[in-house]
Amino acid sequence: MITFLKGNLTDALPTQAVVEVNGIGYELLIPLSSFEKLPPLGQKVTLKTQLVVREDSQTLYGFATDAERELFRLIQGVSGIGPRLALNVLSGMDVAAFKGAIASGDVKRLSSISGIGKKTAERMVLELKDKLGPSTGTAGMLGQAALSQDKTMADTEAALEALGTKSGEAQKAAQAARAMLGPQATVEELVRAALKGGK
Repeated sequence: MITFLKGNLTDALPTQAVVEVNGIGYELLIPLSSFEKLPPLGQKVTLKTQLVVREDSQTLYGFATDAERELFRLIQGVSGIGPRLALNVLSGMDVAAFKGAIASGDVKRLSSISGIGKKTAERMVLELKDKLGPSTGTAGMLGQAALSQDKTMADTEAALEALGTKSGEAQKAAQAARAMLGPQATVEELVRAALKGGK
């Protein structure tokens, strides 16, 4: 079992990374949450890994933290959810936000993730609530707030990309706009601020 890779980051996209270890390049599928934590290309990086073997493929998944990898494993344990969908979940929200949504039974928030319908979201709440442990009301509220902000940022970046901004630039512009306007800003407000900032 490959548990982690430590080497030079030679390529990085929002959904995958290539790490060179002793002259061998390993391609890993990664969630957005891990992509945001990657160093610049050419720098040293350590990624926690999970190898998923299927009849027709062997796929290596990479994570910036143990918490992300652990959650990836837990989500795959839900009936009807495979590794690609589990990766979508981690790309849709961070670990704390996901745990908050599960603890509070927030099916609406969970089903806003790409590829997750209402029934799948309900199944996740049912099967993961006990495994993730109890959460206080405050933590649940914080989780919902963080999730709302995550979705707003994702929607803002998608809108900027649709308007012709490159992916990396869209992410930076969205973050700069939120820093300027605050966490309560809407997608529309963020997009407008980001476009003005780029001129």
